[in-house]
Amino acid sequence: MKHILILGATSDIAQALAHKFASQGFSLTLAARKLERLGEVVSDIEIRHNAQVEAVEFDALHYQSHATFYNELTPKPDVAICVFGYLGNQQTAQSDFSEAEQIINSNYTGAVSILNIIANDFEQRKSGSIIGISSVAGDRGRQSNYLYGSAKAALTAYLSGLRNRLAKSNVHVITVKPGFVRTKMTAGLPLPGPVTAKPEHVANDVFKAYQKQSNQVYTLWMWQYLMLIIRNIPEPIFKRLSL
Repeated sequence: MKHILILGATSDIAQALAHKFASQGFSLTLAARKLERLGEVVSDIEIRHNAQVEAVEFDALHYQSHATFYNELTPKPDVAICVFGYLGNQQTAQSDFSEAEQIINSNYTGAVSILNIIANDFEQRKSGSIIGISSVAGDRGRQSNYLYGSAKAALTAYLSGLRNRLAKSNVHVITVKPGFVRTKMTAGLPLPGPVTAKPEHVANDVFKAYQKQSNQVYTLWMWQYLMLIIRNIPEPIFKRLSL
């Protein structure tokens, strides 16, 4: 039985991932800052999938605790998924650095802190998979969310470098780039239905990518082509668009 660690387990995407991997025979460690929000999730997964599930406390922004957190995990994971993040408010972050800092640290710095520790362990063991949930927002900066997008762009570059580093040690790194996803984080936003995924869609795509040992996956699939178009709009035109 393989074991998976899901970091940021209270999010809708994380819980869909937990159900998907549990249904495929994985045991799970669900890590989150607010453990009280995981009680029903743990029970549901245990009953529905007859899976072994443990919930543990983890704060993505409490960097000094990350080494102790990981060292105390039993068993150590075969797969680690970094799901945590923070969309934030672009308008607020433009004038209030505390909001900008929260966006950057929640989407990038915290991920680097814990994934460095996991990567070193997997490298020593010469096995394992690391899956990072980035975003299509990191493919090109847009005025509507460039602070969030810049943090996700940094995460994408980090995961690319990690994949390059760890390939020789039989450790695989997958970058996942969701587009719009209907979750608590995006509640109230006017999301376009045809290109908006449910968390279950993302979980299914992630599991397929894990099985295939893909390097990068867009979810939904059409975002790969949408972002190809957006990335190739000439800058003199792009800078005048309201995106």
